[in-house]
Amino acid sequence: MMKCQLWWRVIAFTFLLVLGFSSAVPASQTVKPGEETLTVPGKIGVRGGRLVAALRSEPKTLNPITVLDTRSQDVIALLSADLIHINVYTQRTEPALAKSWKVSPDGRTYTLELRRGICFSDGHPFNADDVVFSFTVYQDEKVHAPQRDLLKIGEKPIQVRKLDPYRVVFELSQPYAAAERLFDNVSILPRHLLHEAYEKGELARTWGLNTSPDAIAGLGPFRVKQYSAGQQLVLERNPFYWKVDTEKTRLPYLDELVLVTVPSEDAEAIRFQSGDLDVIDNISAGNYTALEKEQAKHYRVQDLGPGMEYDLLFFNLNDLSSKQLPEIARKQQWFRKDAFRQAISAAIDREALVRLAYNGRAALLSSQVTPADKLWADPALPRPIHSLEKAQSLLQSAGFSRGPDGKFVDAHGDPVEFSIVVNPGKQQQAKMATIIQEDLNRLGMQVHVVPLEYQSLMARLGNSFDYEASVLGLSGGDADPNPAIGIWSSTGSFHFWAINETRPLTPWQTELDRLMQQQMTTLDYMKRKKLYDRVQEIVVQYDPVICLVSPNVLVGMKDSIAGIRPAVLNHHLLWNVEQLYWAPEPPKK
Repeated sequence: MMKCQLWWRVIAFTFLLVLGFSSAVPASQTVKPGEETLTVPGKIGVRGGRLVAALRSEPKTLNPITVLDTRSQDVIALLSADLIHINVYTQRTEPALAKSWKVSPDGRTYTLELRRGICFSDGHPFNADDVVFSFTVYQDEKVHAPQRDLLKIGEKPIQVRKLDPYRVVFELSQPYAAAERLFDNVSILPRHLLHEAYEKGELARTWGLNTSPDAIAGLGPFRVKQYSAGQQLVLERNPFYWKVDTEKTRLPYLDELVLVTVPSEDAEAIRFQSGDLDVIDNISAGNYTALEKEQAKHYRVQDLGPGMEYDLLFFNLNDLSSKQLPEIARKQQWFRKDAFRQAISAAIDREALVRLAYNGRAALLSSQVTPADKLWADPALPRPIHSLEKAQSLLQSAGFSRGPDGKFVDAHGDPVEFSIVVNPGKQQQAKMATIIQEDLNRLGMQVHVVPLEYQSLMARLGNSFDYEASVLGLSGGDADPNPAIGIWSSTGSFHFWAINETRPLTPWQTELDRLMQQQMTTLDYMKRKKLYDRVQEIVVQYDPVICLVSPNVLVGMKDSIAGIRPAVLNHHLLWNVEQLYWAPEPPKK
């Protein structure tokens, strides 16, 4: 039996002897001597009950090492924890599994002091071995973890070593801007559960949705209780969680968090309105209007303004030499022309996207940085202009011309025709694809919209590359530019329009690679911002992806949920889920 499990069972037995069964405090609420918990400020909550939220598609994995899709990331965030945490409400770093840290005068060495006496959700003690193991795994190039991009400074991996069971040293090859923030992206893994799989090269096959809950452990507020395929994922309170309230009651307050799979945004809104769901995140603009009219009943909705998410259109620029996709490869000759992508951007009426797809609840974009990111947005960027005349001129400069029917053809006389794949479950993105289709048809192109269920869409974008263009939304987990290095660097794991590039294929991509590396190691904010302003200028000028709009963050919650503080950054409602509770009492389910 593990030490932490043994301890709380002994304490529970002691309470039974001294206080009697009826008055015993549940073992999971108590904090043992020497357990270095984190006290969270805020109102004291009521313990118990379950909260029901929705997932618009099933997560693909519970594995923090290989996760790429947003749904899986959202779930894993509830099951795991990091060393230093970014508070999405304040957007500042704060202690987490590391209770404190020191930085060397040259800015290259970080010594982290870990919390003592805390445990994973299965009761196994946490210590420095888990930290060293985690960073070893994430940085192993054979594992292909997406975090690996962030853990290289100046193209050299961060060196990690253990000083003692509760002190770990991280050595950087050079100073790193916002170094504290990189620790937020690394979920600490349980070495006792995953070391054997790592040694056998089997990590990628661990912790699937059908893995027994007993085989999964993390340091987050919840742990897996039950999974029903296509229906719901039930999480239960982690009885060893290391955060407590000001009265030293162990968090979270909720007994369970139920994540229900819903087929669409409309279905989610209907279930929320009927009371089946307790919270609703990322409400569509149309549903928000409908819910707003009824909010006096038992819930409230809130418009937080533009968030960190942005919608974009991009073309398939992947290397298709190993794929049997000759028609797409032929059209890539168009897609790789800067003038072609610039023409598409000019032909799109972004104001119509805001008005028609979002009912005015969005902001049009020039670059990938949204208005919510006050520190990094470049106010000098030109406002995107809708001009069919400019689009036509750009196409003609790139060798396209009008055919006999007035439609554009390429230099071989082939009509310019392509398809846009989109997830119909994302209403606004589906609507935008239709509006873009109409805009490009007016320009003189034949464009088709192909709806694909989320999992099928992700499979095409990330594996088969069987697509021509797509409308997609990206959500930033941090206001800082560094997490975006995986997107804008040619070899980045999230370089989704040209995955697995081995080298930059254009001069502007070479410059993007250099700028993203340079800003990462520039400590002066103004100098760093100038570098990232140039990144934005390149995105606007060459349109590797065509940034469209940033939707407002629209959320809703039942009136009886207390402790909730909606935030602009991702996990808008559940970022502090451990502090949420039902007041005055849990509703009957």
